[in-house]
Amino acid sequence: MEGKRYDEIGYMVDTYEKLSNLIGKYSRTLEQKVQERTTQLASANDEITHLNQQLTAENVRMSAELEVSRQLQELILPKDQELKQINQLDIATFMEPAEEFGGDYYDVLQFNGRTQIGIGDVTGHGLESGMLMLMAQTAVRTLLLHGESDSEKVLNTLNQTIYANAQRMNSERNMTLSLLDYRAGKVCLTGQHEEVIIVRNSGDVECIDTIDLGFPLGLESDISEFINQTQLEIAPGDGLVLYTDGITEAENTQGTHYGLPRLCELVKSHWYLTAEEIRRQVIQDVQTHIGSQKVFDDITLLVLKRPMQPAVNLV
Repeated sequence: MEGKRYDEIGYMVDTYEKLSNLIGKYSRTLEQKVQERTTQLASANDEITHLNQQLTAENVRMSAELEVSRQLQELILPKDQELKQINQLDIATFMEPAEEFGGDYYDVLQFNGRTQIGIGDVTGHGLESGMLMLMAQTAVRTLLLHGESDSEKVLNTLNQTIYANAQRMNSERNMTLSLLDYRAGKVCLTGQHEEVIIVRNSGDVECIDTIDLGFPLGLESDISEFINQTQLEIAPGDGLVLYTDGITEAENTQGTHYGLPRLCELVKSHWYLTAEEIRRQVIQDVQTHIGSQKVFDDITLLVLKRPMQPAVNLV
């Protein structure tokens, strides 16, 4: 319409023009905001993609650490052929790593008529725990093979080594460790770990608390004042059961622990069997107890029986 009118039609035209200007301005502002938000979303998506790539890389790294740790753990375990050559004892062992590497450790060494058994548990998970376990195994073997027969000195030296390396690694890892030195029916027990189960040929069961025999390795530079020993007599037909808390603290779907009493009772009722058969019965019972529950820690078991008559190695 030409000209400017001041009647109702003019008012309507003026209002329409104002509305058109507002709508146009709003449309331009909305388009700008959409573009800005689109840019922001694209930037956020790039950041999310980058974070996902980092997370994937971290998961790959952690998986590699766990795999290396498991391999380290398996490599240092005594082989069945080694254990069969120890005619002073009937020995059966079992270790099953959890989904996350927990750091269980055991070893059996024979030299100069002695059998040295070690069992321990490293705190934490991953490569650091695996490295600490490997340090312990290497140091113990080196000390023993070089003639150090005093378990107290072995533990104290081992602790100094682990403590120094943990400090260098800036690691808070530590480990429990008990050493058992067996010779001709006598056992010298040193170091702190889980309770040691002694099973007599009669079926009687004794539990030896190791809390006062040592101190976790790697926490203090000097633990010599905490290390003690106790002597045990193992007659023909008697034996020892060693384990880590992966067995006694194994949970079922109701959160109930397997427990030490159940372990003792099962071992007692099957002690007439060979060490391998006892080991099989215990592991089967633990797995039945766990059921469908996720396993959170390594499961390690050693059964050692003194034969009624020493085995003879035929050449």
